[in-house]
Amino acid sequence: MKNGEENKMFDLKTYRRRRETLKKYFQSGILLFLGNDESPMNYPANTYLFRQDSSFLYYWGLDLPGLAAVIDVDAGREFLFGTELDAGAIVWTGPTPTAAENAARAGADESAPFSDLKGLLEKAVQTGRPVHFLPQYRGENKIKLGNLLEIRPELLNGHASLDLRKAVIAQRSVKEGQEVEQIEFALDITRE
Repeated sequence: MKNGEENKMFDLKTYRRRRETLKKYFQSGILLFLGNDESPMNYPANTYLFRQDSSFLYYWGLDLPGLAAVIDVDAGREFLFGTELDAGAIVWTGPTPTAAENAARAGADESAPFSDLKGLLEKAVQTGRPVHFLPQYRGENKIKLGNLLEIRPELLNGHASLDLRKAVIAQRSVKEGQEVEQIEFALDITRE
């Protein structure tokens, strides 16, 4: 994958269906999915091969860095957050999809700049709505999410949603036919 091209494993309907199923586990609140960023080796532009968070990929199908997504259970809306590159960055990366294009590819209702995510989360907390998120395994994501939710990074995973974990586990433990086909395809390749 290069310059924002994506290699979706499944069609858009699959990702929408997965999110619709997930929403049924919740009466209220915000379901927050933080995608991964690129990880630098020895300076910011020299990165390791990008690997998206598997839960973000499972529900949104976007294998691109710097994204976050929200399912607002109460409003029945889905948001994709991303940062638009400026002309200086595009010189180095080439053209990349806009936040709106990524939202359309994921089937989200709206797109917004990543900087708007904090305000959405603050409003939810102020109105007593739960913000559900999964435990974070990358240090940089703990810092980012800690800043967004105003929780110290070392305490963050203690605030992760048990309900969201259970819902994701229940959903991802049952494989659809197309998932089984992909698993079998991968096994065939490893045998070669």
